[in-house]
Amino acid sequence: MQDARLRHEAYVAYMLRLWQAGSRDGQPVWRASLENPHTGERLAFGDTKALFAFLTDLTAFRAEIGGASKVSEPSIVDSDPDSDT
Repeated sequence: MQDARLRHEAYVAYMLRLWQAGSRDGQPVWRASLENPHTGERLAFGDTKALFAFLTDLTAFRAEIGGASKVSEPSIVDSDPDSDT
């Protein structure tokens, strides 16, 4: 039972969506969202830096045994091409 719990804690699945949303200072701005395929929860990120920060925090948090670190909240994006609105 212990091995199954540890394997579950070491596995994360998300569907990643990336799209270009204009430009800033002549550079393309990329937005992103992650969707949990098990729950349907979707997290939105205003740029790839925020996405990578979230993933870094998530993996660091999961690597800690009984850690007290908190995963950073994703930034809000202006638009999501898959949203209903």
